[in-house]
Amino acid sequence: MKVQILVRGRNVEVTKDLRAHVEGRVGTALGRFGDRVGGVVVRFSDTAGLGGGAGQAHCEIQVSLRPRSVRVEGTDGDLFSVVDQVSTRLSRSVARAIEREQELAPPAVRSSPTWRPER
Repeated sequence: MKVQILVRGRNVEVTKDLRAHVEGRVGTALGRFGDRVGGVVVRFSDTAGLGGGAGQAHCEIQVSLRPRSVRVEGTDGDLFSVVDQVSTRLSRSVARAIEREQELAPPAVRSSPTWRPER
């Protein structure tokens, strides 16, 4: 199942190349989590208006898991670099969120081979 990734830009042009890069990196980062991922929203903005300095690109990725969500963000001078940085952190953050969900489940349920967190 392919995850739907929405890519949005505020004061940043989202080109076809950038969209393809986001879909490739985020798709790879989340591929191992399968159907636990509900949806992904990637938002780009320019931090120049936020006091972040000229030419700084901000990227935020929000992933809807079942039953929680994970959000990671980063800032860099290059849009492609910030996607690489944030997608790497995203994979670790989603893995931690799923581990926490498994730790909260009752022991008898966790040992079941078909157990998954509630959706």
